[in-house]
Amino acid sequence: MKKRVMAATMATAAMLALTACGKQTGEIQYTVGISQFAEHGSLDNCRVGFLEGLAEAGIEEGKNLTVVFDNAQADMGTTSTIADSYVSQKVDLVCAIATPAAMSAYNACMNTEIPVIYTAVSDPAGAGLATEDGKSIGNISGTSDALPVTEQMQMIRQLLPEAKTIGIIYTTSEANSVSTIAEYKANAAAYGFEIVDSGINTIAEVPMAAADMAGRVDCITNLTDNTVVSALQTVLDEANKQNIPVFGSEVEQVKNGCVASMGLDYAALGRQTGAMAAKVLKGEAKASDLPYEVITEAAFYVNTAAADKIGLTIPADMLETAAEKFEEITVE
Repeated sequence: MKKRVMAATMATAAMLALTACGKQTGEIQYTVGISQFAEHGSLDNCRVGFLEGLAEAGIEEGKNLTVVFDNAQADMGTTSTIADSYVSQKVDLVCAIATPAAMSAYNACMNTEIPVIYTAVSDPAGAGLATEDGKSIGNISGTSDALPVTEQMQMIRQLLPEAKTIGIIYTTSEANSVSTIAEYKANAAAYGFEIVDSGINTIAEVPMAAADMAGRVDCITNLTDNTVVSALQTVLDEANKQNIPVFGSEVEQVKNGCVASMGLDYAALGRQTGAMAAKVLKGEAKASDLPYEVITEAAFYVNTAAADKIGLTIPADMLETAAEKFEEITVE
């Protein structure tokens, strides 16, 4: 608690100093709170890309932007505390990274004038952050990382022509995961697959779920499920024991040991989000008037070291189409 109070005090002092500097130069100063739900590569890339998107629009940290950053470490309750603290600090905008952070920020800012711009929310409508046709339901908008589900299954079928079952571990409280599971099940038969899913509530349940799953499916595919991705190495360890591949949902998971992915570029998603936030901060648009945006450029990523580890051969024609090929596993 003392560390958090000290951090908040330092952040407040920094805001005051930067505001004073801004008054002297006559430049408009902005304060943005960034609430990130969990610590893993894709969400980190979103944050970096978000700041790059703001900088490209002339809003740059250390010049006319103060950033207050908090990571909830995949704790749902902490996301609410973080969002409430941003309201108390009267930030100019909240950037919420991942669905739980976005939902908490929306609830905290609902009766204020603070806009919320989210990113890495797979199903904004399912999370209650937008209407089914993509329109905002309040002073909130952002970008979606909806997974290319059919493209992922097509890729898995190419790599595993004899496979029958795909295992998916997901967090039951993550709305994005629930909706993506439904999409997998709705399309699985067209590719000759059966989806075997296992719901968890906390990260502590991942080891048992992964061990059970790995023993009864032909492969495992990850979602953009923040809790499960935070325990990716546990899932990979259990899958490697059974000599089955794990497929990722984005490039960072492939770097870290998943065999392949039809994945998204989360840094690009973050930059797209930063551009939206810049419009809101500058008064060029209101979050309530901006439909959420979707990144559409899915690409094939492959890790040959991960494939070699389980004796899986990647066809040469697929290797030639890869956006990126990794020949080592970044995290063991």
